[in-house]
Amino acid sequence: MELVEATRDDVATLAEYWYDLASAMEQYDELNEVAYDGPEPAEAGIEGLLADEDTTVYLLTVDDGEGGYLVVRSGEHPSRVHSEYVEIVDLYVAPEYRDSGHGSDALDAVQRIARERGADYVEVSCEWGNDGARRFYRDNGFEPKQVTYARRVD
Repeated sequence: MELVEATRDDVATLAEYWYDLASAMEQYDELNEVAYDGPEPAEAGIEGLLADEDTTVYLLTVDDGEGGYLVVRSGEHPSRVHSEYVEIVDLYVAPEYRDSGHGSDALDAVQRIARERGADYVEVSCEWGNDGARRFYRDNGFEPKQVTYARRVD
């Protein structure tokens, strides 16, 4: 598995991967319901990510093919001793490439990216009910730090 920085030429592929990931998250909470039927409307959002100077979008390549995507964002909590961080915004490995170590390889790559950027830590979040994702991150050395709560506005 290798990370290749995405370009505007990759927008359609990235939107498809995003749509697959977003659709899979619908089962965990009604707030995850995707607003449209297909990846095309997401292309503008992907283009925005590519233009954001604090965000980097990567394609995961496996055996000269595309096997998923990764979005990382650099951030800072200036009031903290350990202030610099890299956040994993999205990590998606296509189903045919799962359970082969590619997701763990992507996390190792994020660790290297964070080190190169001078970050103090890497953070990621996932749906509370997604036991598989929670186990995956724990198995890869991540520890629970905080819980995010959401409340629908009626």
